[in-house]
Amino acid sequence: MSQRESVAIDGWVASGKTTVAKQLAAELRFLYLDTGAMYRAVAYLALRNGVDLDNEAALLAMLAHHTIAIVPEPEATAGYRVLIDRFDTAERLFDPDVAAAVSTVAALPGVRRELVARQRAIAEQGPVVMAGRDIGTVVLPDARHKFFLTASIDERARRRQAEFHERGLDVAFDEVRAQIAERDRLDSTRAVSPLRAADDAITIDSTEMEPGQVVALMRNAMERARA
Repeated sequence: MSQRESVAIDGWVASGKTTVAKQLAAELRFLYLDTGAMYRAVAYLALRNGVDLDNEAALLAMLAHHTIAIVPEPEATAGYRVLIDRFDTAERLFDPDVAAAVSTVAALPGVRRELVARQRAIAEQGPVVMAGRDIGTVVLPDARHKFFLTASIDERARRRQAEFHERGLDVAFDEVRAQIAERDRLDSTRAVSPLRAADDAITIDSTEMEPGQVVALMRNAMERARA
């Protein structure tokens, strides 16, 4: 039942889904989970331990020896803390090297199966607003409320560059834009769970919208669905 009442938010990188999901969850008093943080945690662990990003068996063996926990934390920049073996690593997960590596590990079937199982287990704890790239299609296919966020690539690059600057990282706009274009290509063409809108998802273009406006649209759609 919890999965049915949950909200699935998918979308392109830097389309605003994390910010919107966090705000929507707070308003609804639902659990909140950014599934991308779990994949970034795997990429971070692999880089830290020198594990080949393409070696699925080695990555799964690595995961068996480490715990990854997503803990809600309203005061944190991301709205949550990512605890790897009980150490908070949330800020490191947005480093450019991690961002460049995450699509590689996310394309591996075994890694996705492991993390999807963990994500579904979280949804069983209660209604959740879950943001990612395959929530409405794979993780929570029976969720009543599904949304897909998009925005122009230039706007998404601007947002991501601003995030880097907030963390003290100076990354050129053209470099950020190129990273996003490559991430789009990898996310949409991977063999397992490629990024796409669920057939019953509502698509929202957030290019010229503030997060609060997107949340309002979502809440209106949810009210209509319940009527």
